Amino acid sequence: MRVNVDFDLCESNAVCMGIEPSVFEVRDDDFLYVLREEPPEELRGAVEEAARMCPKQAITIEG
Repeated sequence: MRVNVDFDLCESNAVCMGIEPSVFEVRDDDFLYVLREEPPEELRGAVEEAARMCPKQAITIEG
């Protein structure tokens, strides 16, 4: 699985970080960082939820 973020759409609102902080992080500079672009399979459910819950639908998952 690979996590992609469309940073043109992303508003760095941290919804994804609240769901899976080991993959997504919004730092003090108010930008989203993907900490694990290829997270392990056991995180699939949380990463898919983060993508679904993203208000701007900026997160996509491949694989």
